[in-house]
Amino acid sequence: MSTKPLWYRWARVYFTGSCIVGTGVVLYKYTTPTDEELIAAFSPEIRAEYERNRELRQKEQAELMRIAKITSQSNDPIWKTGPIGSPFEKDQRNLNQQLIDYEQTRRESGNDQKRIEIAQAEQDLIEAENLAKKKSSWWRIGW
Repeated sequence: MSTKPLWYRWARVYFTGSCIVGTGVVLYKYTTPTDEELIAAFSPEIRAEYERNRELRQKEQAELMRIAKITSQSNDPIWKTGPIGSPFEKDQRNLNQQLIDYEQTRRESGNDQKRIEIAQAEQDLIEAENLAKKKSSWWRIGW
């Protein structure tokens, strides 16, 4: 048996355990990259793909939160409520697991971009017509 008192042995156990946990926390803190560092480390193609799909991921997350709120208000079990089909139930295995329609979302964002471009082109046309009127009136006054 050891000649050390019991409290000393337990203090040593707690000290060693806290050193191990503390080392893990410090290593995690200083070795885990932030989101910005991780995105900056991507190749340009992957970074462009990530930026392109950011809006889709945000919409999908919002839809998932909406479904979770509806499901939480229901008395049914979570796997039987909501529009997401459970892969564990035979009658729901072939349901679409996507929360949003990616093609529709991309089409809408493309249409929004086209509307912005058309509005900008119309603004440029009005500006060019105004400049043409000013130039023609200056030309006549000069002669």
